[in-house]
Amino acid sequence: MSKRFRHAAIVGKYQAHGIRPLLEELAHFLVGLGMDVSFEYDTALATGVADFDAVPIAELGQRCDLCVVVGGDGTMLGIARQVARQNLPLVGINQGRLGFITDVPQGQYRDALRSMVAGDYEEERRSMLESQVWRDGEPFFDGLSLNDVVVSRGATASMVELRIDIDEDFVANIRADGLIVATPTGSTAYALSAGGPILHPDIGGWVLVPIASHMLSNRPIVLPDTGEIRITIVAGRDASANFDMHSIASLLHGDRVHVRRSAHKARFLHPRGWSYYATLRRKLRWYEGVV
Repeated sequence: MSKRFRHAAIVGKYQAHGIRPLLEELAHFLVGLGMDVSFEYDTALATGVADFDAVPIAELGQRCDLCVVVGGDGTMLGIARQVARQNLPLVGINQGRLGFITDVPQGQYRDALRSMVAGDYEEERRSMLESQVWRDGEPFFDGLSLNDVVVSRGATASMVELRIDIDEDFVANIRADGLIVATPTGSTAYALSAGGPILHPDIGGWVLVPIASHMLSNRPIVLPDTGEIRITIVAGRDASANFDMHSIASLLHGDRVHVRRSAHKARFLHPRGWSYYATLRRKLRWYEGVV
């Protein structure tokens, strides 16, 4: 048994229609377990919940020792990026379609949280990416990602040409629609749909995946996460860098995107008995065909 939690923060996908009753039900349930409960400020403001303290996201780690996220994987990605530096553990209640990292089904949250709040849970820490975009020898944009960094062409432009260096080694020049640098968590997201492999979260590595490469020999490659990847824009119009498909930096020829392992990790808590392989089996439907 791990420690019992005392003060929960609730974060919700407040754009979702009709989510307020669920969030209030969850809050009262946690109070019934003997916990103090606060709402993340934007969640409280958008839903109109006024019976609980509203705490700015930057202060959640100071006030709370557990964060319960209600929504889909996109909601979890957004909050994980913002609280990673606060070392705040996260539990995800799934309202989305996939639920790779929001893995507690909405209809089962009571049984799951009752045990987890009491200290009966499994914890894992997921690696993250820290990135900088450089122009004329100076950084002008920073990004933190749990899933991936994507350098890609514009919506109406042709391919981009990218130079890839890892530490002091030149790797390749590629012409493609773009390039994905993904963590093990992100290996089941955009990188997977672009043909990349799945990396187990315990692997200290990341995957580099070209998007619709002009050369069929430009294949995905798994790399150790100890070095720095540098991606330079050689040619192509309207290129951009996306960090978890959230923060965007417009790029010019000669701009460089530097990607390295973050010193911070996202902390995820799961119900006892949680299995990464069972998650893959359910979400990717690997059970189909089994008698």
